[in-house]
Amino acid sequence: MQQIVSLLRRAVEDYDLIQDGDKIAVGVSGGKDSLTLLTALKIYQRFSKSNFELIGIAIDLFDGKTDYAELKQYCDDIGVELHIVNSAIYKIVFEARKESNPCSLCAKLRRGILNNEAKNLNCNKIALGHHADDLVETFMLSMFYEGRLSTFEPKTYLDKVNATVIRPLIYVREKQIIGASKDLPIIHNCCPADKHTKREYVKNLLKTINKDVPKVVEHIHGALIHGERNNLLPIPERKPRTKTKPTD
Repeated sequence: MQQIVSLLRRAVEDYDLIQDGDKIAVGVSGGKDSLTLLTALKIYQRFSKSNFELIGIAIDLFDGKTDYAELKQYCDDIGVELHIVNSAIYKIVFEARKESNPCSLCAKLRRGILNNEAKNLNCNKIALGHHADDLVETFMLSMFYEGRLSTFEPKTYLDKVNATVIRPLIYVREKQIIGASKDLPIIHNCCPADKHTKREYVKNLLKTINKDVPKVVEHIHGALIHGERNNLLPIPERKPRTKTKPTD
């Protein structure tokens, strides 16, 4: 966890993610990424020069049926207030809509609930557990399926809720999180789409490529976080077409 906190601190300083007086809502799904983020932020809070507040927000996709007992106890133990919001997201996505590609709608609904709850709690920052591998996978997904060179940013302002989304784990590899989260009270992912998504396909594709190109994820990640390494084609200057009159 010490190495993760060090990388989190670097990201905070590089992108100015946390300031004095911030009230940060941490999106806590119960998975390894969000719990590692919550834990690392709590450790960082102890020695940070900035005085900031942390709270956890968990969105129950199963309308109050998820067992959060261990998570609640863990948050009590580390001194973080946990807010649990019940939702009918599972029923909407999988039963009512019967989405064939449910991830996009599910993520949109979860983000909306999280953002609104953060606003209700007067939080000005929302911290998400996206890490270095997520950054690379999002870039690959955008390139493969949208024809764009794009990924998420470390800091994004949301004008609708007057809050800023921050991603303090963007320098942290998933394998580091797996090692650091073994003793955390992780809640098993009950989503029927888990391991059957485009993101999972890209994740496995990168693992396959890594056999022939070691450190491929590190190389792509380095290209993304170092803008000076970009060497892409410039946007061509297209002259407006002039209409020609039809000849008799």
